[in-house]
Amino acid sequence: MTIKKTSALHEKDGVSQPETTSKESAQKIKINRRKHPSTDEFVEKILVGDITFLSRAITLVESTNEKHQQKANEILERCLPYTNNSVRIGITGVPGVGKSTFIEAFGRYLTSQGKKVAVLAVDPSSSVNKGSILGDKTRMEELVTDKNAFIRPSPSGTSLGGVAQKTRESIILCEAAGFDTIIIETVGVGQSETAVHSMVDFFLLLKLFGAGDELQGIKRGIIEMADAIVINKADGENIKKAKIAKVEFARALHLYPPKESGWQPKVMTASALNNIGIEEVHEMIMKYIDLAKESGYFNKKRNDQNKHWLFSTIEQQLKTRFYDNPKVKEVLQQEIKNLESSKTTPFNSAKRLLDLS
Repeated sequence: MTIKKTSALHEKDGVSQPETTSKESAQKIKINRRKHPSTDEFVEKILVGDITFLSRAITLVESTNEKHQQKANEILERCLPYTNNSVRIGITGVPGVGKSTFIEAFGRYLTSQGKKVAVLAVDPSSSVNKGSILGDKTRMEELVTDKNAFIRPSPSGTSLGGVAQKTRESIILCEAAGFDTIIIETVGVGQSETAVHSMVDFFLLLKLFGAGDELQGIKRGIIEMADAIVINKADGENIKKAKIAKVEFARALHLYPPKESGWQPKVMTASALNNIGIEEVHEMIMKYIDLAKESGYFNKKRNDQNKHWLFSTIEQQLKTRFYDNPKVKEVLQQEIKNLESSKTTPFNSAKRLLDLS
């Protein structure tokens, strides 16, 4: 008798493709994924508030690829007529002050009032892989699900003070997409406050009470830039300490000369965790905006910022072109060796390198 051997490992019939998904449809999906939208399509989609295309456009802006940069510049130029229709707010403070919690509470309040809010959160970059270390989308769980909010974390890279080099261009795209409130959050370290101050209409500084933070704030000179200071985490047993800190900061503000805008910076307390003081902070910001627009300072500051952006961009591009110059790349290494062997000075090396460009 012959026994037919059958393997325990055998293939069964697979699941057949559903009738609702034809081969033609599947092929179209693959093609669309590979398709690179035209500039016209990007602009058209951004202007109707398409978040997917807004995100993709910001990715182009942040890219160092030459072709991506060219396309990004075309999109930005086309979007310019639809910008300058928002209030730009910079929010900073040392790590642990509760920036993300405050921004989420503030953003949710704004959307509840019918506003469209874009949060450009600049994350610290890893020195190893250059990626973002913190994920603001995970720290703003409720705001990220709000259909009237857009959160874009960007790695800070090597730009000054942790502010992403392309944040300014991202502001333009968000405004074109219909966002009327742009919030820029910084990492709160280095000179990021100075960089953010140069691109916003209102600069808000979050502070904590105690631990010498009042004196630290005065020492760092950040108060001089602030349009308002908010003592966060003012709840429960901390309320009394927060009120004391408020008085200390209010006194410090009077040590500085009056602002060109004519605005007297305010000090307030808030508890972002408990949604206390959020509405009052927004009312205060809008009072400032009304005052600045009425006096003409609002437009003057925007124009000054554009000039600042122009010079910053020129400096950045000159620097990039210099280091990309083949002659400079070749001679630079030799000059570094000469410095290490004390055969020249940094000044003379720099002069020889600059003469090559």
